[in-house]
Order: sequence, then structure tokens, then C-alpha cells
Amino acid sequence: MLPDAASGAGTLPDPPDGRLARSAGLAGVATLASRILGLVRESVQAAIFGASNEMDAFLVAFRIPNLARDLFAEGAMSAAFVPTFTRDLTLRGKADAWRLGNNVINALLCASGLLVVVGIAFARPLVTAYAGDYAAVPGKLELTVELSRVLMPFLTLVAIASAMMGMLNSLHHYFVPALSPAMFNIAAIVCAVALVPLMPVLGWPRVMAVAIGAILGGIGQIVIQVRPLWREGFRYRPMLDTRDEGLRRILVLMGPGTLGLAATQVNVLINTMLATSQGTGAVSWLTYAFRLMYLPIGLFGVSVATAVLPQVARHVALGDHQAIRGTVSRGLALMLAVNVPAMLGLIVLAEPITRLLFERGRFLPSDTAATADALRFYAVGLVGYSAVRIASPVFYALGRNRLPVGAAFGSIAVNVLASVLLVRLLGFRGLALSTSIAALINGGALIWLLRNPLGGIDGGHLLLTFVKTLSAAAVMAAVAVGIERWVVVIVGNDRVIDQSICLSVSITAGLLALAAAARLLRIREFDEAFALARERLQKLRG
Repeated sequence: MLPDAASGAGTLPDPPDGRLARSAGLAGVATLASRILGLVRESVQAAIFGASNEMDAFLVAFRIPNLARDLFAEGAMSAAFVPTFTRDLTLRGKADAWRLGNNVINALLCASGLLVVVGIAFARPLVTAYAGDYAAVPGKLELTVELSRVLMPFLTLVAIASAMMGMLNSLHHYFVPALSPAMFNIAAIVCAVALVPLMPVLGWPRVMAVAIGAILGGIGQIVIQVRPLWREGFRYRPMLDTRDEGLRRILVLMGPGTLGLAATQVNVLINTMLATSQGTGAVSWLTYAFRLMYLPIGLFGVSVATAVLPQVARHVALGDHQAIRGTVSRGLALMLAVNVPAMLGLIVLAEPITRLLFERGRFLPSDTAATADALRFYAVGLVGYSAVRIASPVFYALGRNRLPVGAAFGSIAVNVLASVLLVRLLGFRGLALSTSIAALINGGALIWLLRNPLGGIDGGHLLLTFVKTLSAAAVMAAVAVGIERWVVVIVGNDRVIDQSICLSVSITAGLLALAAAARLLRIREFDEAFALARERLQKLRG
């Protein structure tokens, strides 16, 4: 059963019906800015390092602390912390919520600090176990170990930033928390451009500049969130009450929460390990492709999940079962309406997108072709990745911890089996496909399992939304491909300006076709999205 609200407890005002799309829109705008900067960061790094041994070493070294970032910022921390913080905020008030926030931050400082020390001390055996094949290339394993030690503190920085993000989301602040990753991207870009030439002078490898940028970016993610929290009344206190009921509840949830939300990232981790045996460039190609695929996840999957989770937690605290079901169903429908077109768009335009963003400097046409192949296979699982982001935290808000853990273990097992088989058939491309298969199975299982605790998820409407959206997206994809080929014949695609024109015209034509098809098919979620977009444009013009 869902818990009922305490009798006579005070509550925060519940968001109006249109708040979900509006909140997701705010998070989406900020995330868009961050993701665009992320693409600029990847483009700069690709131009400087290409798919080289240096970049392979950095990506492997950053995989472990970056895994922590994905889990904390967009996963287990949100799933465990946001419902508990929101409950205290709703039923007890800000003073108790701030006390819980301080307890969590200090617990994270202690726990993650210990992990950082252990990671630095055992960096060499850890990297050797993870990427032992790098030893075959002179200096590559040693460089990876050195970078790992520098990057380990990022784990603590992102843990603190994620706790701050959770507090702000619970208080209906979505823009700044979603924008905070932009600080990471800005620092990485500046350091790559400004510090790479200085590294050899200091006797350090050039790629060390990117590692320094990552640490500075982690600090920036914390700094940008300080002011809005301060204005809400939060004050940091060096306190740690291990007997605090809320802290214990979060720790209990975070164990299974990490497992339940980690499936995609663990699968990527496993595939990175297998990719280290596929020769120079394989890790870089897969990483560049995953970053491109992650753009729509960040914009639509994570943005919708960011808006859904605090509302679900609030409805759980108040015992409003019908509102929980409606919020989750609407969130999934919104996700389908935007992610299905994004999936087909990435598949059909993978090569021109990759060429425009990355093909310059040391990133060669052969790197473009390899990255585009990986992107197509990653895009197949886009709906699955986003479904996990939305559905899995709901289980923790409901107190149903075991179900997403079981689904996660199942998807990891599927990924391991599929990776071993497909890497032999398709090389590194098979690793991208196995990740997508596992994500689709995980997302589908979670949506199916949500039916019982929610008393249904309006499956008929979700299925109809999927079919209609897939039909509209197919029209979009056909138009985009046809226009892209036609424009290439007219203007060519050798120069960046030509590539930009081709891609811009094809995407615009595809979106117009999508809008027309969606209107013809009467897809309600598109109408809501378009209305919200018009409202924001009018405000900007005003």
C-alpha cells in the first residue's frame, strides 16, 4: 500500500496540471544548453586528440568517476534522496528538510572521500583489471593509471552536486540544477583549448589538460547551485547524525537504488572493457557515439524524469494514488512522443551528424564512419534508456525496491551474453547493439512491473501514443533522408558550412513533416509540447 499523509500535516502547494510539461520544459531548456556545450566539448577534444591512444586512455580513466556521476546525478541519489527530502519538506517543513540535507551531504563527503583515497591507492590494479589490453601499447596503461588518480576526486564533487540538485528539484527549481553540468563542459572546453599547449612545457601529457578541466568542472557544478539554495534558506552545517531516520531511509534505498538504476551504465562499463581489445579507437568511437545518443536522453528522458520524481514523491506522501498514476502515465507518454522521433532521426542522419560535429583535426573520415555505425546501434535503445530513467525512480518513491533491482540484473545478464556473441560478429558495433537490447528489455520490464503497484499505467493510451508517434516519425525520417540527399547534390558536403546547410535543411524539413503528421494523427502530447514552445517564444518576444 502507498503511505497516507500524516493527519493535519502541512503541505506544499501541489503543482497545477500543466506543471509536469512546464517543469520538464524548464529542465529541458537548461539541459539543452548543457548538452550543446557537451557536444562542443566532444568536438574540441575530437579535433585535438581524435580517436587516439591518449583519448582512449582518458576515457577509460574517467569511466569509473563518470559512472558515479551518472548514477548520483541522474540515478540512485535522485531515486533515494528526492522522495525522502520531499516527504520531510511536505510533512515537516524546511527546518527538518535542511537538517536531512546536511546529514546527506556530510555522509557523502565521508563515504566518497574514502572511495577516492582507495581508488587513488589502487589505481594501477584497478585499471589493469579494467583495461589490461592497454599494456600491449607502450605507455598507454601507465597514462591511464596517471589520469585515473587525477580524476578520482571528481566522484566526491559530483556526489555533493547531486545532493544539492535533489534539494533544488524538490523545491521546484529545475533550471539551475539542469544547467549545472554546463559548468563541467565549459571548464573542459577552456582547459582543452588553453592548457593543452602548456602541458608538454610542464612535463605532463597533453591529455592531462582535459583531466584538470573535469575537476574544475566538478567544482563549478557545486558553485552554481549555492545561490538558489542559500536563497531558499539552506545553510551548510558540519553535522552527521547517523541515527537520523531520513538518512537511514536514504541509505537503505541507495543500495538497491544504485543497482536498479545502474544497468545502462554498468552495461556501458562492461562494453568499454570489451572494447579495449578491439584496437586503437574503439573506445573513443563508442564513447563519441554514446554521447551523441545521450543528447535526447538528457533532453527528454532525464528532463521528464526530473519533473516526474518530485511530483510522484509528493503524491506518495499525501496518499494520492490517482495522481501518482496520472503523473507517471503522462510522463511516459511525453517521453515516447519525443524519443521515438529522436531515435529514427539519429539512425537515418547518423553519418552527417557525426561528420559535422567531429570530423576535423585528428578526427578522420574513417573515424566518422565508425562512430556513425556505433551511433545507429545505440539509437535503437533510446526509448529503453529513457523509460528506465523515468520508471525506475518511481519504484523507490513507492518503496518497491526489489523490482527494479531484478530488472537491472536481468538486463545486465542479457548485455553480457549479447556482448560476447555480437562482438564476434560485428566487432565494436555489436557492443553498442547489445547495450540497446539490454536497455529495451530493462525499460520494458519496468513499465510492465509498474502496472501492479499503480493499479495500471493507462497502457492502451501509451501503446496508441507509441504507434502514432512511430508512424509520424517514419514520415519524418523519410523526408529528412530524401531532403538531405537532395541538398548534398546541390551544395556538396566538403566544407563545414555545406555540411551545416545540408543538416539544417534536412532536420527542419523532417521536423515540419513530423509536426504535420502528428497533427493529422492527433497526438495529444505533441499539441502540449507545441503549446508550451509557443508560450515560451511569446515570453521571449515580450
